[in-house]
Amino acid sequence: MPPRLNKRQQRELEELEALKQAKPVENQEESSEDEELVAGPSKPRIGGGFANLLAPEDSDDDDEEEEVSVKKSKKSKKKKKKPAEQSVPAEAPTPKESAKSTPRTSTPVAPVRNEKKALKKARAKEKKAANDELDKALAELSIQYPASQKISQAEAGKPSLADLLSVSLQHLDGEAEMRRFFGSRVVQANRTEGSSNRKKAPTVKSNLTRPQPTWWAAKGREGLSLRALTDGEVDELLKRHRWTPMQEKWWTVEYSKKYRSMTKAFMDAVLAGDPQGLWDLLGALPWHADTLLQISEVYRHRDEHAQAVDFIDRALFTYERAFIGAFTFTSGLNRLDFDYVENRPFFLAIHRQVVDLQRRGCVRTSFEFARLMYSLNPWSDPHGSLFHLDFLAIKAGMHQWLLDVYDNFESRRGQEDKKQNTRLDPSLLPGWAFSRALALHLSEESAKMKDYTASTLALKQAARDFPAVIPLMADKLDVSLPANIRSHRDFKIVTDAISLSTPVAILHLLSHLYTQRSSAIWKDHSAWFTATITEEFATLPTSLPVTERRQAFLTQYESKTLQYSVYRHIMVLETSYRRLFSFIPRQVLEAKSIECDPLPPLTALTRYDQQFFQGVDDLLSARRHRTRRERALDERRLAQMIPDAAFRQQMQAFFDANPHFAERFPGGILQFAQMAGQLPPDMLEDLMAIEAMNNQGNMPGQFGMAEGAGGDNMPGGHFDFGVVGDVPPLAGGAFGGPGAGAAGAVGAAAADADLDDSDSEAGSGIDREEEDSDEEDVSPMPRFVRNILGRFFGRNNAADAEGSSSDDNGDVDDAPPTRDDLGVD
Repeated sequence: MPPRLNKRQQRELEELEALKQAKPVENQEESSEDEELVAGPSKPRIGGGFANLLAPEDSDDDDEEEEVSVKKSKKSKKKKKKPAEQSVPAEAPTPKESAKSTPRTSTPVAPVRNEKKALKKARAKEKKAANDELDKALAELSIQYPASQKISQAEAGKPSLADLLSVSLQHLDGEAEMRRFFGSRVVQANRTEGSSNRKKAPTVKSNLTRPQPTWWAAKGREGLSLRALTDGEVDELLKRHRWTPMQEKWWTVEYSKKYRSMTKAFMDAVLAGDPQGLWDLLGALPWHADTLLQISEVYRHRDEHAQAVDFIDRALFTYERAFIGAFTFTSGLNRLDFDYVENRPFFLAIHRQVVDLQRRGCVRTSFEFARLMYSLNPWSDPHGSLFHLDFLAIKAGMHQWLLDVYDNFESRRGQEDKKQNTRLDPSLLPGWAFSRALALHLSEESAKMKDYTASTLALKQAARDFPAVIPLMADKLDVSLPANIRSHRDFKIVTDAISLSTPVAILHLLSHLYTQRSSAIWKDHSAWFTATITEEFATLPTSLPVTERRQAFLTQYESKTLQYSVYRHIMVLETSYRRLFSFIPRQVLEAKSIECDPLPPLTALTRYDQQFFQGVDDLLSARRHRTRRERALDERRLAQMIPDAAFRQQMQAFFDANPHFAERFPGGILQFAQMAGQLPPDMLEDLMAIEAMNNQGNMPGQFGMAEGAGGDNMPGGHFDFGVVGDVPPLAGGAFGGPGAGAAGAVGAAAADADLDDSDSEAGSGIDREEEDSDEEDVSPMPRFVRNILGRFFGRNNAADAEGSSSDDNGDVDDAPPTRDDLGVD
């Protein structure tokens, strides 16, 4: 039984218990240490509980001194709360250590407290010094990079333009957005469906795409590099476009000698209408962006959208690898000069990606890519990204972003002289005016406001500025407008640009474009739209006055550069918006242009012409001139593929008898044999039949195309490679890999003779040490090819007679192809 406690000990126990109950949970450890100091650091701790109170009794003076210390400690804790992160320095002994090492004494604890106060002051000084050093470093950075200082000094609640143009990298993944809608299993199953070659994903990283296992190996930057424009070039750029200087960085992409030579071969293939030349190009340089975009269009015209998107991703990946160093998508301050032809394929690739993402329903990712395209050149917007953003911002839930951009440009308008500055102002566009009203209405609804005054006034203002949108939107929403509005001259629907000035024609074109795209986002607000328009135009004058904003729009689009931006936007969309071509001048539609560079700008500094390719050798055409040793190697490969000499002669006879057909295969008879082994039987037979009939004059042209047809058989001078020949470019998804088609075999052969940029003599042949590696196993020619060729050459000779007599005996080789031979189920 423990001894009985005296009154002093009971009082101390009660006070300690009260302290423990009033103490916060997070300061329990600190409180226990203070209690040890108060009770006397000289007392050794025997155990827990009451054992600490069973020490020998002290004198009355010591008791009073300890009692006073406890009370002072209690008061000090109520006055000041110690920070939780404060720790005891290493050189100072902890209370527990001092309790074990120091003999029992009645020394006051004031020196320990003074030491802690001094420690606090020292740490406060250190923290202040660190903050001073940080401020000094930030000041130095602001001197080196004044643009960042400008961004940081933006008004609170009003983001700067650079902030609004910065791209969110996490929202550039369309596959991630599809997984959020459909689930990862559905997306993964759709991506791998029909693919038997399930390789491991490549380790390369990309912000714009998801590199696939079927892609070619990425080696370096493949001939593309990036450089910043000099101060003189930037000054010339500003004078050329009549822009005022701003805090931004301008860049351009540059081609290497090899990349430029491949571009020359690409242009030759396009202008000659040679689709096979595209596959040869990919064999020599698989990361040529123009070729990738052209092949993507081939697939798109065939409605093979998955393959089309894959080649667009490859083109984006090609350019992304060139963007290194200070060029980032997230700063909102980096620009690409559209006047350089080397930059224009990247704009085109992004634009096509935006359109395809909308087709797949990935509106958030499509918005992010459109914002990226806008940030690359917001002052002329060469591909019309603003005409995507006005409705994508609403569909993607980014209406606050649209309001911020609108307010940012509206505040600038009164500060700049439009005659001296022709930068594109989105707040003057009809689509942005109506989308702003809808964005305000959505904001009011989300805040559960009963007063819609702000959005209603914005809609009325948009209707007065751009009345051409009203009847078009009413028809799309299937709502009725009062008769006085429908019959008014300013609300009549215009369907072409006849007798209209160019700026007015563009106004009507953009009105049609916006209503065709945005009617879906207005469906739920049709009643508000109808009531507001009816109220605003209850009484109408003979002619509506031209408002200040509409006049500013017409003045702005007197610029040829901005006019071409609208025309280029429509020409890239093409299929879905062909009826809007009636608003484009005939001289623009008839201008010479190609699919990879639609409607080059009038201010272009470079373009694919003789000056651009001056001093560049066509490496691809040089490789077509085969050496004797290379021809011998092809003959050995052909013999390995077709052991029957008579059959080889038969193929050679057909190849020689059809020169137009032979021109499609610069690799010679071996390339034709490889293609014949990969094509579907019915397609091969049709191709050969068409060529044979063309040779006899029964059909005009070759492959169903008129003789001499070049690059002008598509509207606007574009050439549709997807129609000519109808030869599939891939079988298996990779050039030169397992399961690759004719293009893969040609690509592998061309890769053997690949040349570096430093090579001055193209087509030097295959090295001796590589000759042995070229001797590889070649798959034998399928039997149905022999049967198809027999239809053209085996009917009129004795050999065919023998084959005919053996039909009754079941000779499969000379019999007509069966369903099994043709691979038909």
